[in-house]
Amino acid sequence: MFLEIDFKSDLPIYEQIRRGIIIGLSKGQIKPGDKLPSVREMAENIGINLHTVNKAYKLLETDGVLTMDRRFGSLVSGGNYPMKDFDSEKMTSELDLLIAIAKLKGLSEEEFIDHINKKWENKND
Repeated sequence: MFLEIDFKSDLPIYEQIRRGIIIGLSKGQIKPGDKLPSVREMAENIGINLHTVNKAYKLLETDGVLTMDRRFGSLVSGGNYPMKDFDSEKMTSELDLLIAIAKLKGLSEEEFIDHINKKWENKND
């Protein structure tokens, strides 16, 4: 498994999963069309509650990185994977994460701004 979870980190586990998957995509460890482990399987592998994994997957679906379907599971959406100029050490804030997602998805500057605005609106609802 490409994910490394730090149970002592201040960063919530669901966010570590989310970032880990984005880093995996950026490094080419995960590719478009790949099927991720089921929520239950991922939770068992890590040793955490399945609701934590579900929250991470739902965020990734909202980000446009995953497509979730009961029949087919969680599939990686198409995008610009891997990213040659990606530096996971610099991904420290939510904005850094959103920029990485925008680059992965190949969004233009205008599309990126729309993406940020939608994320902001959803947080304030």
